[in-house]
Amino acid sequence: MEEEVVKLFGSRSSPFCCRVECALKLKGVKYEYITEDLSNKSNLLLQYNPVHKKIPVLVHGGKAVVESMIILEYIEETWPEVNPLLPADLHERSVARFWMKFIEDKCLSIWQAFRTKGEQQTKAIADSLEMLKTIEEHALTGKAFFNGDNIGLTDLAFGILVYWSSVIEVVIKVKILDAQTFPLITSWKQRFMEVSEIKDCLPNYDELVTFFKLRREIVLAAAATSS
Repeated sequence: MEEEVVKLFGSRSSPFCCRVECALKLKGVKYEYITEDLSNKSNLLLQYNPVHKKIPVLVHGGKAVVESMIILEYIEETWPEVNPLLPADLHERSVARFWMKFIEDKCLSIWQAFRTKGEQQTKAIADSLEMLKTIEEHALTGKAFFNGDNIGLTDLAFGILVYWSSVIEVVIKVKILDAQTFPLITSWKQRFMEVSEIKDCLPNYDELVTFFKLRREIVLAAAATSS
């Protein structure tokens, strides 16, 4: 039987696309990466994601799957035998999904800190610190990764954002993830970043900083114009 083609429509500057690529790498799934110009989206992207018109989009067997967290679960359910990314135990699986949902709901504060300044940015930074405090105190105690000894979907959900948040720290000149305040997350981050499949997917740090510095100028200028 001929292997079904897997395609990933994305952008190297997007943490949400990086999540998906990491999962494919960890599963050993062969795929074609199709880079999208977000200022001039392709007809294929618009065809595969007509509602939100966003990346990432995973195409498997000609059918599209959209939204990064949904794509992660799809990858796990489609290739469950290779390097499982969710616990086998149903309760532990529900805990993993809880933290995935928590991270997805709370991570917006990091992006809000990037997109704003003044009081709005101060509040966003405070919300980000509260999110990190919750994870430090309740999610990683006594564990190498969120699932235990092995990397899983929750690690992908959080870890990629941690890499991007370190870029945002440089851009906005504010330290958020302090090693003394968050020792468990810091140790976990070091382990996460040393996984070869993760390292293969992460974009160049300096290039990402340059990109987001320019992006922040554009976002703030647009906000000033509209206010």
